[in-house]
Amino acid sequence: MDYPNLLVAARDGIALVTVDRPARRNALDQATLDALDAAFADLSGDAAVRGVVLTGAGERAFVAGADVEALSRLSAGEARAFAERGQRVLDRIEWLGKPVVAAVNGVALGGGCELALACHLRLAAEEALFGTPEVKLGLICGFGGTQRLPRLVGKGRALELLLGGEPIGAAEALRIGLVNQVVPRPQLLAAAETLARRMAANAPMALRATLEAVNGGLDRPLAEAQEGEAALFAEVASSEDAREGTRAFLEKRPPRFGGR
Repeated sequence: MDYPNLLVAARDGIALVTVDRPARRNALDQATLDALDAAFADLSGDAAVRGVVLTGAGERAFVAGADVEALSRLSAGEARAFAERGQRVLDRIEWLGKPVVAAVNGVALGGGCELALACHLRLAAEEALFGTPEVKLGLICGFGGTQRLPRLVGKGRALELLLGGEPIGAAEALRIGLVNQVVPRPQLLAAAETLARRMAANAPMALRATLEAVNGGLDRPLAEAQEGEAALFAEVASSEDAREGTRAFLEKRPPRFGGR
C-alpha cells in the first residue's frame, strides 16, 4: 500500500518505514502524520510483520521537526488539535505491540526527537543530533516530548534539553540513555534491522505482553503494575507459543513460534 510522504517495505518479517520528505528535511506536516498513522495501523494488523525499523530519507535528517511554516499559521484551537493528533499517532507507534527501532540517520529535532522517543529503541548514526528547540520558537513540545523524555533520561537531564533548546550529539545522547547504540552511518540500517530481527525472533505474544507491561506500568504504583504483569503472564503462559517455547528449551532445539 502507498502512503503519502512515506516509503514502506517489508522483508522477512521486518518492515522498514522511511519518512520521505528530504527537501523539507522530513518535517512532520499533517499529511505525514496521517500517513504514519495509517501505516502503523496496517503494520499492527499484519501478522507477517514482527518488527519495524523507522528512519528518514536522505543523509541530513531523521525528522527535523514539525513543519514550522505550517505551525506559524495555527490558531490556538488548531494548534491543540494538531498536538493531540500528533500525540495519538506517536501513541500508536509506542503501543504497536511489536518492537519498533528508530534508526536516527541525521538530525532529530522537535517533533523528530519526539518521534524517536515514541519508538522502543533508538540507534543513532555518529553524526546524529537530538534536541527539543521549541522554546527558541516560543513553543513547547506538543507530541509527548515533555512526558517521554523525563521518563527516559530523568527529570534533570530532560529539563536541561527542554528548557535550553540546544541539541546534543549522538555520543552525549548515548551517555544519558537517550539512545541505545551509536554506529557509523553506513552500518546504521543494517544494525537497526539486526536488532529488530533479533527481538522479533521471540514469541509475538510475549513481545506484545512485555511492551504492554512496561508501557502500562511505568506510571502506576508498583503493586498495581505487578498485578498487571501477573495478568499478562497468565495470558501468555497458557498460549501455544509458551508451550512450544518451553518444549523447545527442554528438547534443546530452536522454537517455532506461531503467534498463538
